[in-house]
Amino acid sequence: MSGLIVPTVLETTGRGERAYDIYSRLLKDRIVMVNGPIEDTLANLVVAQLLYLAAEDSKREINMYINSPGGSIYAGLGIYDTMRVLPCPVATTCVGFSASFGTILLLAGEKGKRYAMPHSRIHMHQPLQNGGGGQASDIEIQAREIVHLRDELHGIIHQHTGQSLERIRHDFDRDYYMSAKEAKEFGIIDEVLTFAEKPQE
Repeated sequence: MSGLIVPTVLETTGRGERAYDIYSRLLKDRIVMVNGPIEDTLANLVVAQLLYLAAEDSKREINMYINSPGGSIYAGLGIYDTMRVLPCPVATTCVGFSASFGTILLLAGEKGKRYAMPHSRIHMHQPLQNGGGGQASDIEIQAREIVHLRDELHGIIHQHTGQSLERIRHDFDRDYYMSAKEAKEFGIIDEVLTFAEKPQE
């Protein structure tokens, strides 16, 4: 979030006014934001927030809002594993765009509590090789790791969607884009959120 101006909100209590940055105020309501590329710094921040909220109340639901193009599989797995071991349920909602590991986090939410906004786009593909170079033996090791990660991610998708590994391998062999409705049909989310009716004047 470098260079981004983060709004401050004021809250009035019996002790006077208190200023929060917007993300701290949302955290107070058990809302965690996953915005932007998933890398080590963001993953550490998200994991810390999840652990804090679980320690504060081990039964109350956490809401995670995702708008992310994905990123590091290793950083993403840290968030995923933390979500899965928490004693409290984590509801997930796609806001805008969820791609690659952003989609893994989306489908990892508590069953029945995985949502997407009506115009969200959901994307998935197989793991990408980053900076693969060096000697032939190094490239071979990297290729084995990519295959291992692909199989691990396919297993996670299968576990949370119920889709066959064959279909997952076929559909996600290349870039695969879905509407919110299509993501629901695939089993990535449970519900497409609808716009609230505005009261008549």
